Amino acid sequence: MFCWLSRLYRSLSRPTRRTTQLIGGSFSRSLVLSSQRRIPELSSFVARTNTCGELRSSHLGQEVTLCGWIQYRRQNIFLVLRDFHGLVQVIIPQDESAASVKKILCEAPMESVVQVSGTVISRPPGQENPKMPTGEIEIKVKTAKLLNSCKKLPFEIKDFVKKTEALRLQYRYLDLRGVQMQYNLRLRSQMVMKMREYLCNLHGFVDIETPTLFKRTPGGAKEFVIPSREPGKFYSLPQSPQQFKQLLMVGGLDRYFQVARCYRDEGSRPDRQPEFTQIDIEMSFVEQTGIQSLIEGLLQYSWPSDKDPVVVPFPSMTFAEALASYGTDKPDTRFGMKIVDISDMFRNTEVGFLQDALSKPQGTIKAICIPEGEKYLKRKDIESIRKFAADHFNQEVLPIFLKTNNNWNSPVAKFIMEEQGLGLIRLLETQEEDVVLLTAGEHKKACSLLGKLRLECADLLEARGVVLRDPALFSFLWVVDFPLFFPKEENPKELETAHHPFTAPHPSDIHHLYTEPQKVRSQHYDLVLNGSEIGGGSIRIHDAELQHYILATVLKEDVKLLSHLLQALDYGAPPHGGIAIGLDRLMCLVTGAPSIRDVIAFPKSFQGHDLMSNAPDSIPPEELKPYHIQVSWPTDSETEKSSLNHPCHPES
Repeated sequence: MFCWLSRLYRSLSRPTRRTTQLIGGSFSRSLVLSSQRRIPELSSFVARTNTCGELRSSHLGQEVTLCGWIQYRRQNIFLVLRDFHGLVQVIIPQDESAASVKKILCEAPMESVVQVSGTVISRPPGQENPKMPTGEIEIKVKTAKLLNSCKKLPFEIKDFVKKTEALRLQYRYLDLRGVQMQYNLRLRSQMVMKMREYLCNLHGFVDIETPTLFKRTPGGAKEFVIPSREPGKFYSLPQSPQQFKQLLMVGGLDRYFQVARCYRDEGSRPDRQPEFTQIDIEMSFVEQTGIQSLIEGLLQYSWPSDKDPVVVPFPSMTFAEALASYGTDKPDTRFGMKIVDISDMFRNTEVGFLQDALSKPQGTIKAICIPEGEKYLKRKDIESIRKFAADHFNQEVLPIFLKTNNNWNSPVAKFIMEEQGLGLIRLLETQEEDVVLLTAGEHKKACSLLGKLRLECADLLEARGVVLRDPALFSFLWVVDFPLFFPKEENPKELETAHHPFTAPHPSDIHHLYTEPQKVRSQHYDLVLNGSEIGGGSIRIHDAELQHYILATVLKEDVKLLSHLLQALDYGAPPHGGIAIGLDRLMCLVTGAPSIRDVIAFPKSFQGHDLMSNAPDSIPPEELKPYHIQVSWPTDSETEKSSLNHPCHPES
């Protein structure tokens, strides 16, 4: 049950010997890490001599003092004591001379906190428990103290007991006692510690804290606004330390990192929170390949020892390739079902909707093959897929069953099989029971639709027992060569940045910037793991004139908001670049947790609320006066409209 913890501490004490040259000048020196790390002292400075989970046959005869929670009691003869390290069986004394000890241990409710002292003895022959690391021994108690009695709990502290997430968040301090939460948070701590060691001790990075109170930044996500005592003036909580880390490069601190707290005023999702943590990194005099090599080494060094080792270098794919083959800029490469362009096969087709698609600009015909789809997909699944395509993409999806006697094929599908059946089978490398999903339309739209359906069909197949995505496999991928700008959804004639406005253009495309900016690629790179973006970064603009042009002319932003940064770039800014790794999302994938809320000690709910403390909370009007603000309460209709537009509302 608690064997994960021993693996964690074994990995902490693995021998390591590394030599590195730190930053130059008078600070240059050789740093040699000790070849022998000490095993952590888990009982130093406290009232116990040992943890519950560490005792073994080698401790027989030792006098120990343990502290923990009563997990289980049987017939008032023995109980199981639990702490963060594991479980141990405690024998309750039955003789009259120890009546006071028996009274404490028998009457204390479950989950009460006790301290016991006694002797480590062997369990009687035949009563050993091989499922417990401490299963060969037990504690013969001499003294006991009730440190705190426990009232009736809202739920049992057992991982197999089902609890709603709302209840878990309301009583988060109890939920944290569970084995899985203990594992997640302790593994997170260990990985962050190894990351610090890699960056600071091995590669000379400087850990620098940046301000939380800042000013509004143009573009990007919505920011939390904080009132000040100056009338009409507000701080904003930063979405990231982006500007500060660039300013640190101007200041000559050429290797910066921080475990940074970041904020976005948007609702929670399974992989997003209004407040989150990232491993924030910036370097001077670096190119894209340097950042990528650093991150690959960082993850390889900090990777948990109980997982398969990280293999570097990570494969790389352009944004255009990712969209064309997977329909997304964050492809899950653990399984196939790639999108295939079959336009050439249908240049002379007589099928009307295919002819119409190919006659339009960027018109294509795309398909994916669902392995053994005829065996696993039901008619209602096919209907649901077609409805999704119509409702969300205004596109038609045509399912084609390869068995000629299948009566699910529509007349159009039958005609296509007669016209191009052999070509489809050859191009898509299909088998008899496979199903082909075909769509026609504008390239990006068709790819995006099939990318969504690829994942949806993978979910359907796995729900029916097909193993497509190995949960033990970690498939890293760099996605590069993003467009520098995208057309705005609300006004396609205007442009917005694909990453952020400080991203440098690709050197090969700089000539397009002043005439056709939508054609410019960026020096932006994302790190994808199992279909989730876990990191993103770029080489930055270090030329003030170029930065001013992109902000003012291309993006039409108010440059006054960034006058401090533009001024700094004019004072000898070095070339620089960086990246941010989403720590919460990374840990969610490493631990296999269903949500990032399972790797954060005190997360927010879907609505961005703290259900334990009921934050956010109202403030009395007199406490708002120093900030020169007052609450304007919305009408009922405004409240209804706001709830419909909330990012977590089911209709949004």
